[in-house]
This record gives sequence, structure tokens and C-alpha cells, in this order.
Amino acid sequence: MEAPPVTTMPVSGGTINMMEYLLQGSILDQGLESLLHRLRGLCDNMEPENFSDHESVYLLKGQQASPFVLRARRPLDRPGAPWHLRYLGQPEAGDRSRHTLVRNCVDIATSDVLPEFLQEMGFRVDHEFVARGHLFRKGVIKVAVYKVCRVLVAGSAEGAEPLSLSYLVELSAVAPAGQDNIADEVRLFAEQLRPLVQLEKIDPKRLM
Repeated sequence: MEAPPVTTMPVSGGTINMMEYLLQGSILDQGLESLLHRLRGLCDNMEPENFSDHESVYLLKGQQASPFVLRARRPLDRPGAPWHLRYLGQPEAGDRSRHTLVRNCVDIATSDVLPEFLQEMGFRVDHEFVARGHLFRKGVIKVAVYKVCRVLVAGSAEGAEPLSLSYLVELSAVAPAGQDNIADEVRLFAEQLRPLVQLEKIDPKRLM
């Protein structure tokens, strides 16, 4: 899945802190075509961008209570395309006044030596998966509908198998910190997808 080349933009005197506004849900396989039909009518691109990505989650364990986490993703369907390294901060899901989960987000394009670089830095792979699906866009909002697949051989995407009989649905937008109106736009778009899919702000810590 194509990501912005960088989400920390240089400005005079420092950088802009970028935030991701996110809602998530899932839909059973038999409901996929109905959801895609709805998205074609709502989004800027009537036909979605298909993607197939291999993502590895790296941990760096130190003296701190929780390890430092980075995500490395490479496209399987576009040979020669750059890898992407992503950092996601702790979500601000506890604030009930926010309509979406909000977290700091840094995303940069890298060369294909990224795995070796992370290992030299002391990072180790915690888990990996393949994501296959469709990407829609509506202004600054991205809608990803994809199947999460289990990697059978470490480091290889060959023969990855679906984990479930459903698709993960993610509705997100990335913007500079303080633009909470983006959260309202994401929420309003999510409401247009009901009752096909119920999108919510899900705190990852509740799933652990």
C-alpha cells in the first residue's frame, strides 16, 4: 500500500508534528462486494488501488518498560518500489471528546537494506504478515480494505495464508497536530458506511 514519502515535513525552526486520525472495523468476506460498491460511489477513485504488502514489526528492548516499535513494509506487487519505515506513537484513545483514535505518525521511504539496518541497530522481528486488499481515497482520507495473511516461512511472503474469513477496514487521515477537524471528517465519512461496517476507535492496548 502506497504511503506518503514522509510525514514529518521540514519547516523553519523545526518540524511539523504529524498525527494519524484512525477508525477501524471488519467485514465478513461475503459483505466485501457491497462495501466496495459503496466506496466506489463515495470516493474520488471509483476503482480502488490494489495492493499486496509484506510488513514486519521490529522491537528494540531496552531498560524502559515497553519496547520501542518500528514497522517495515515493502510492496510485493511493485518490484523496485521503496520500502517504508513507520513509527506510530501511543494512541490517545482515552479522550472521549475525540471521535477517532489519534496517534503520532512518522512514515519515510527507504532503500531495500532497511531490514539489515534495523538488525544492526539492535532491533529484532516480533511478527510479520502480508496485507492484500484495496485502497480508496476521499480528499485527505484513505480507506484500506484488506485481508491479513499469516506468513508461513519467516522473512518470506510466499504462500501466506488468510488469518480469518473477514477483511480489516481502516479509515485514516494524516495531518499536522491540532487539526482536530480532520477527526470530524473521518467520523462523518465512517457514518456513511453504516450499516455495512461499524468503524470504531480501537485502543491496541485493550487487545493485548
